Amino acid sequence: MQQKTKLFLQALKYSIPHLGKCMQKQHLNHYNFADHYYNRIKLKKYHLTKCLQNKPKISELARNIPSRSFSCKDLQPVKQENEKPLPENMDAFEKVRTKLETQPQEEYEIINVEVKHGGFVYYQEGCCLVRSKDEEADNDNYEVLFNLEELKLDQPFIDCIRVAPDEKYVAAKIRTEDSEASTCVIIKLSDQPVMEASFPNVSSFEWVKDEEDEDVLFYTFQRNLRCHDVYRATFGDNKRNERFYTEKDPSYFVFLYLTKDSRFLTINIMNKTTSEVWLIDGLSPWDPPVLIQKRIHGVLYYVEHRDDELYILTNVGEPTEFKLMRTAADTPAIMNWDLFFTMKRNTKVIDLDMFKDHCVLFLKHSNLLYVNVIGLADDSVRSLKLPPWACGFIMDTNSDPKNCPFQLCSPIRPPKYYTYKFAEGKLFEETGHEDPITKTSRVLRLEAKSKDGKLVPMTVFHKTDSEDLQKKPLLIHVYGAYGMDLKMNFRPERRVLVDDGWILAYCHVRGGGELGLQWHADGRLTKKLNGLADLEACIKTLHGQGFSQPSLTTLTAFSAGGVLAGALCNSNPELLRAVTLEAPFLDVLNTMMDTTLPLTLEELEEWGNPSSDEKHKNYIKRYCPYQNIKPQHYPSVHITAYENDERVPLKGIVSYTEKLKEAISEHAKDTGEDYSPN
Repeated sequence: MQQKTKLFLQALKYSIPHLGKCMQKQHLNHYNFADHYYNRIKLKKYHLTKCLQNKPKISELARNIPSRSFSCKDLQPVKQENEKPLPENMDAFEKVRTKLETQPQEEYEIINVEVKHGGFVYYQEGCCLVRSKDEEADNDNYEVLFNLEELKLDQPFIDCIRVAPDEKYVAAKIRTEDSEASTCVIIKLSDQPVMEASFPNVSSFEWVKDEEDEDVLFYTFQRNLRCHDVYRATFGDNKRNERFYTEKDPSYFVFLYLTKDSRFLTINIMNKTTSEVWLIDGLSPWDPPVLIQKRIHGVLYYVEHRDDELYILTNVGEPTEFKLMRTAADTPAIMNWDLFFTMKRNTKVIDLDMFKDHCVLFLKHSNLLYVNVIGLADDSVRSLKLPPWACGFIMDTNSDPKNCPFQLCSPIRPPKYYTYKFAEGKLFEETGHEDPITKTSRVLRLEAKSKDGKLVPMTVFHKTDSEDLQKKPLLIHVYGAYGMDLKMNFRPERRVLVDDGWILAYCHVRGGGELGLQWHADGRLTKKLNGLADLEACIKTLHGQGFSQPSLTTLTAFSAGGVLAGALCNSNPELLRAVTLEAPFLDVLNTMMDTTLPLTLEELEEWGNPSSDEKHKNYIKRYCPYQNIKPQHYPSVHITAYENDERVPLKGIVSYTEKLKEAISEHAKDTGEDYSPN
């Protein structure tokens, strides 16, 4: 069973006392923490899931976010020979765990990063970087290129692979399970592959070939979660390694992206609201880079290339949502950008993929997924509405000019392959066994009216044959920050919960990105309280429409989602029975006033600058979970913190738990309520 799954189930077990019997009215014990904070907080080693997508989403270049994918081999129910029915009085946690542990492992196959290049497939097999001929990739007939154990790291895995244009070299970024630090190894491909070089703390990297057919590796160097330096290196007889660019503004992050046709290497310099892109000629990488457009505050743009034209995804102009523009590659400045395609209101651009004669946009409109196929020869547009069960895309690395493959998934349904074939002008789906979850569960798209009248989308899953939903346990998910969508990738434990009668609800509150850039803008800085109002409205709407009740409702959040979850615990604790928080951000004020922390300067655009702006400081005080703890009744709380977590300081979580424990103890003393720390 996966570590994340175990972690989540433990959180549910310890958050909700006697979960399986929670229909009965019970006195709530506040689960808290023992005297030493290492016992009070469920402490785990910092765990990074493997990055599966070789190509970063063009709209998320500032962060190559790790993800985990699953493939569904055969989801038909499999009876074990000596399978016994689970006891009816079994604890709900034990029941879910038992179901997960007894599922055949082949149902969920972890897909590791792989790259196809020049007739070979490069991937990780065991603890080795290997390659095999494309037609033999499934036959375990491979060549070992490098043994990761040579780096003497604890549980290393390959995060990203890049192959040099002429296949003389392959570069692989290697990480460990307990750290964000990485090592990029360069392997010289020959009869006896050998490690040519290695570079520490590499974030992004790409190969180009110069005029003399020499392979040049460009890479970015990350220090303290900040990525400001770009280097370029050559190998063999003409070794060199030099710093090529340094970003001086500490609030910006640098990321490299190679256009799909490999014509240009783009240097993307961006923060949360503003970007700037430089072009490196893929045919002359030693020439000075060309600036497309100097950064303008509030203007984001990303670049692709085709037939001497740049296709620019940008929010410039009104409305301030993404639109597609184009210009000649030799006249890239903003005054030459021509509008090519506009998005509908309430649309989030997930990704863009460029082909010889087509541009494909992956979109989320009003919380439903679409694919728009634009014919570049005649400017035609074909909009395809995808199945309503689908909640997320998984992009496929693809070099086939005739087809555009991708996968769709949901929290309770493993990824399913789809392919758009340009010649036929049709979308084809993977055939095989029909996933039984399609018949045993329902997905609903609902809306809640927030305090200011804004309609907030929700996605709800429940078992089809569930009766009296008001008596079923409800698990609510929230995030609402950085313009990022709430994660709705497949998780096997979510599927088991729905099968066991739970209701899952995903609240797409302001501050996230589900309805476009304005949705994010309306939930950041001095509009953060909109996200809290949205969350309250979602929970009340769910209860009002007969989905569970407060005594059976759990709220779960991770990282920055902890801000809204923690704020709700302070403002409306009666809406919840329990809360599970994973590496939560809970002390916004003190964190944003500490400029020595690695991400403080980079995140001023999201939370504000309380050190220099009194308005920001006073506003943060209104919602900051730590600042607003008070003696009152709180839902049961389970917090998981991570050792060596550079993003969410452990100090803030410890301070929060100390203060929460004191407040609950004081309230119990004043009211005579039973309280025993656990």
